[in-house]
Amino acid sequence: MAAGGDAIDVGAALRDLRRRADLSQRELAERSGVPKSTLARIEAGQGGGPAFRTVARLVAAAGGELALRLPGDGDGSAGGGLLGMPADEPRDEADRRYPAHLDVRRVRTLKDWPGAWWVHSYTLPEKLWPVRVPELTYDLDRARRDRRRWRSEARAQMTFRRVSDGLPATSWRFLAEVPGGGPVGELRAHERSVDLLLGEDLDDRRELVLEGVVVAPGLRALGVGRRLVELLAEEMTRAGIRAAHAVAEFGNVEFLLACGFELQASRPSALMLEV
Repeated sequence: MAAGGDAIDVGAALRDLRRRADLSQRELAERSGVPKSTLARIEAGQGGGPAFRTVARLVAAAGGELALRLPGDGDGSAGGGLLGMPADEPRDEADRRYPAHLDVRRVRTLKDWPGAWWVHSYTLPEKLWPVRVPELTYDLDRARRDRRRWRSEARAQMTFRRVSDGLPATSWRFLAEVPGGGPVGELRAHERSVDLLLGEDLDDRRELVLEGVVVAPGLRALGVGRRLVELLAEEMTRAGIRAAHAVAEFGNVEFLLACGFELQASRPSALMLEV
């Protein structure tokens, strides 16, 4: 029982902890010294309540902490610090829970399904999908699960900011950062005067030249680069600068077009963003 009198779903909490630690029941049983059959019964909610010492060993082996709180001691969740899974846990066709550590997810497109690697086009309409495409899927490969979780956590925690310390007034730099992980994306640009460029008095009209947008390889396709360009456009509006120029090749042209740049007739690889 929790200190406030609410029942603790120890089984759900252990499944969630295993998922976060990416451990199967067998692996957690081996680490903790608790028989796998005992762990399975606890997670299934079978038999009487598990011994506190057993739960403590399982939690510690999964890298968690077991906390006991009295009423009014902070805002800890019911369950003494253990985090439970939602009540609507996904189940297979035989009404069995999927292994908690596999991060089950729904198949919304063929690209979501690892088994669809052989499909030539992920854009097939659902009515043309191959037979027996599953409703749910997961990654068996530990490295793939780690990469997916890292991307998800990075997206949720990412912050963006403009950096000006130590830079000339005409230099523009924006960073995308993850707490504890440092920069994972960067945009650089510099300011130029059209008056000086053309040798005419145009009321000191200013423009920007985009030097580059860089995103960590594992975090591409999350919209990081596009958000950096959006921040650039917002700062341009505040500064009264109406245009940013860029020169790009290959896939970078498509990226800049998606961010609002337009191709210039003068050069096939020249683009301009107007705000």
